[in-house]
Amino acid sequence: MITLKELTNIEELEQLEIIEQNVWGMESLPVHQTLTAVKNGGIIVGAFDNNKIIGFSYGFAGFKDDQVYLCSHMLGIETEYRSKKIGEQLKKKQLEIAQQKGYTEIHWTYDPLETRNGYLNLSKLNGISSVYMENAYGEMKDGLNKGLPSDRFEVHWHITSDHVKNPPVYDNPIFLNSVSNHSQVPVCSQLDDTSLTEAVYAVEVPKDFQRIKNEDKNAALDWRMKTRELFNKLFESGYAAIQLIPGKYTAHYIFVKKDTLKLGGNQK
Repeated sequence: MITLKELTNIEELEQLEIIEQNVWGMESLPVHQTLTAVKNGGIIVGAFDNNKIIGFSYGFAGFKDDQVYLCSHMLGIETEYRSKKIGEQLKKKQLEIAQQKGYTEIHWTYDPLETRNGYLNLSKLNGISSVYMENAYGEMKDGLNKGLPSDRFEVHWHITSDHVKNPPVYDNPIFLNSVSNHSQVPVCSQLDDTSLTEAVYAVEVPKDFQRIKNEDKNAALDWRMKTRELFNKLFESGYAAIQLIPGKYTAHYIFVKKDTLKLGGNQK
């Protein structure tokens, strides 16, 4: 049985080290840094199988445009515990604690071509994204990210909004790209450059981007650059990504006008 708890002291925070190394293959965050974060508005939640820590989420206090929010920076789960909805449990526990502390928004980033993350962040948690960050973290050398520009969606989770509590459903989107297969590697084969005037759009992406990265780096880079162009165009035109719908070999994002969403409060 998986249990969740907020981590607040040195002994608890020291347990994060092994997961950080296993998930990202990098040096762990210094405990003095994570301890300072949780003493100043940050939230770290651990997931445990009995007494063994198997996952965590880490967020610290953020401030921008006269708004305070929780910046959710890391979420890691041991390999054998993935695909068991533990990431969703960690985020919901984070939301619960954040509301207790007075937060109304949580922000974080993820690679928009990693569909597992997109499905959790947008379709399950009802976050939205209208900010595209090109090469957000520069060159990253960990096992999941090395070899490509570190482009990211910035997710805004309006945790007290109607959108999170009762998200809208959209049908019949207009697709802005199409996908073909080349040697079993999906290729983004067409881009629609028409003006953006419809209510609902969709952008198709490969379902398993890590496989493409491993099998064909050029195809992976092509996906990065073509979707970068499309996502930037949509965001600059006032659209937000609100869902990711998975299929057998691909998935597609749903985009609608951001000003039609019931977000409440600060919508920047």
